[in-house]
Amino acid sequence: MLVYVDDVILAGNNLEDITKTKCFLSSHFKLKDMRQLKYFLIIEVARSKHGISLCQRKYALEILEDTGFLGAKPSRFPAEQNVTLIQGDEDLLEDASQYRRLVGRLIYLTITRPDLAYAVHILSRFMDKPRQPHLEAAHKVLRYIKQAPGQGILLPSKGSLDLRAYCDADWVHCKDTRRSTTGYCIFLGHAPISWKTKKQSTISYSSVEVEYHSMATTCCEITWLQYILRDLNVKHEQPDKLFCDNKAAIHIASNPVFHEPSI
Repeated sequence: MLVYVDDVILAGNNLEDITKTKCFLSSHFKLKDMRQLKYFLIIEVARSKHGISLCQRKYALEILEDTGFLGAKPSRFPAEQNVTLIQGDEDLLEDASQYRRLVGRLIYLTITRPDLAYAVHILSRFMDKPRQPHLEAAHKVLRYIKQAPGQGILLPSKGSLDLRAYCDADWVHCKDTRRSTTGYCIFLGHAPISWKTKKQSTISYSSVEVEYHSMATTCCEITWLQYILRDLNVKHEQPDKLFCDNKAAIHIASNPVFHEPSI
């Protein structure tokens, strides 16, 4: 049972138990049964034989319409690869509330758009004092959304229930604080279930240390997901897989003898 204020979602593998739960709740509260889930908190739910699709197409189009980018030229990428945003010396935006509202709406859009997580995370760093380059970067994200406003995630109806995690790090990406950025995405079978981009809390001396911290953060998320699956009675006997592209960090993780106090 998932409850948000006065909205309730019931899910399970036993229809009889779901019916009994509905009857119990209706005997204590005034309820309106909406049958199969189709729309919840601006998230559109579609079912097919292939699985369940989640997207926020209507919400994405509303953002484009409110910002005047409904007819803009689409972009293939949410952010420029070699552009690093900083506080900079340019003048502050006259109306910072417009930027904050836009980034706030984009943050909610990342619920079903893992491809936006990194770019929106970078934009959220400048909520207090946004400048013109930051607004232009936000407009780049809008043009990317214009290319496929109905982009979402698919939860397949078939497949294994093994956990696979992919993590990466961007060393000293933030030029203002000299901190690095951690990013990961975790799949349950072929379904993405958890993703995040976050600035690391400490300054690392090397790219190896950054990648190792990224692996540690991802391992914590995997451990938490294991507890959730266990509570949902989802059997998960096989070992989880964690993928990282830094050979030095993998070598340190697989050889405890090489651990250093700084790591």
